Amino acid sequence: MLLQSFLENSAREYPDKVALIIDQQRYTYQELELQSNRLAQALLQRGLQRGDRVAIHLDNSLEATVAIFAVLKAGGVFVMVNPTTKIDKLTYVLNNCRATALIIPDKKQNLILEHAALLPHLKTVIATGSKCDQPESTEWQLLRFESWDQLQSEYASQLTPPTIKTISIDLAALVYTSGSTGNPKGVMLTHLNMTSAARSITTYLMNEPSDIILNVLPLSFDYGLYQLLMAFRVGATLVLEKSFTYPHAVLQKIIDEQVTGFPLVPTMSAILLKMDLSKYDFSKLRYITNTGAALPTEHILTFRKRLPHVQIFSMYGLTECKRVSYLPLNQVDIRTGSVGIAMPDSEVFIVDDAGHLLPAEQTGELVVRGANVMLGYWEAPELTAERLKPGELPGEMYLYTGDLFRMDTEGYLYFVGRRDDIIKSRGEKVSPKEVENVLFAHPAISEVAIVGDPDPILGQSIRAVVTVMPEQELTEKEVLAYCRKHLEDFMVPQKVEFRDELPKSPNGKIDKKQLVLS
Repeated sequence: MLLQSFLENSAREYPDKVALIIDQQRYTYQELELQSNRLAQALLQRGLQRGDRVAIHLDNSLEATVAIFAVLKAGGVFVMVNPTTKIDKLTYVLNNCRATALIIPDKKQNLILEHAALLPHLKTVIATGSKCDQPESTEWQLLRFESWDQLQSEYASQLTPPTIKTISIDLAALVYTSGSTGNPKGVMLTHLNMTSAARSITTYLMNEPSDIILNVLPLSFDYGLYQLLMAFRVGATLVLEKSFTYPHAVLQKIIDEQVTGFPLVPTMSAILLKMDLSKYDFSKLRYITNTGAALPTEHILTFRKRLPHVQIFSMYGLTECKRVSYLPLNQVDIRTGSVGIAMPDSEVFIVDDAGHLLPAEQTGELVVRGANVMLGYWEAPELTAERLKPGELPGEMYLYTGDLFRMDTEGYLYFVGRRDDIIKSRGEKVSPKEVENVLFAHPAISEVAIVGDPDPILGQSIRAVVTVMPEQELTEKEVLAYCRKHLEDFMVPQKVEFRDELPKSPNGKIDKKQLVLS
């Protein structure tokens, strides 16, 4: 099965059903199918080849939804890029995956033009909206700018998807995630990986066509992306919001649209539990899900008291395999601190440092096996070899997660900690090295270390510990302003601490353990 079949099958079975609700606008499955077919044909006419990467640099929108399926229908590989990503990181991603096409908001056309010389692989830029001016200078003659609305109009007669040769083990998406090297790494996910994960998750969530799922998480975050994929797989309706900035408005949307499913991360649950939920009629809400970071036990217990009719699915996952485990509903009140058992059609193990299987109740690294496990990291064989290791059978690969767990005698998993220093804040993975690289570029900063501190709302808060160049002055406000200018919102530290010098290990490296414990 190919990933685009989720839309095609639902459009065939439920053509007039509302598939997507955005900003009071409603779009049926048939409308989305036709728009994605048109864009797919346009991409092919502009030279897209099988396996070419197309970056989608949009917020949660109709265009982002259509673009995902259009790229797949054209035989390409879609690459979602967070809409708050700054140009330096966007340039890195585009060049790393050698994207030949880019889809952007119309307001970013000039930004891409200014940096076009740094994007040698890019051939086509599609800007949302009705107008797109092709640069007259011959300097840009190899880079073609297109208008979304004009393409939809130009290909209005193209009603069917193009014929392609893609098979299930071909790449469907690259999902860039933070890495310890400071540069994001591209997780390679095949059609089989993604359809398998979506099938398993919708199975234990018991999703069905009558479900109405509200998603405020960005489509560039795989947790948000899968809300779209899972809804379309079962023929449900997705209510797509841009953010959780205004919680009251989101809760009112749950009521107005009679939402049945609501995915969240711990940051959101902490905000919700500070509100008076009794003011809202959540009688139609069937379930709440959580992943990205473990939902605090007290959050689960409080939700159970305030919303006793709502099913709480506590889960664990990572981008490299999408989802690992879920806590069955009949265990929520019994094993509240657990993230559950292996999801359908997958296996999990706990191993020691030598890779040997550990008995129950002993702490070790979590290992995952299943069709949902990634193909590897894009053009990074050494990093791939660290995570993917062969099993006993030919072609069998195990994913070493780098996370420490223990498993009880009945197979329930309990998260213990992370083997590396990746920070999980607001449900997002943050590479300390990536933030440090940005701060090191500040002319007044001499040294910097980024550490994560436990936080009941964020999961972990980000703290920047810096030393200032001689005869320089710097305030916390200035450092944070600099970070906001150069980093995505979720990567900006919550606190800046100034020190005369940073602690060092015997080999001269900054000793972050002393900073974490201080």
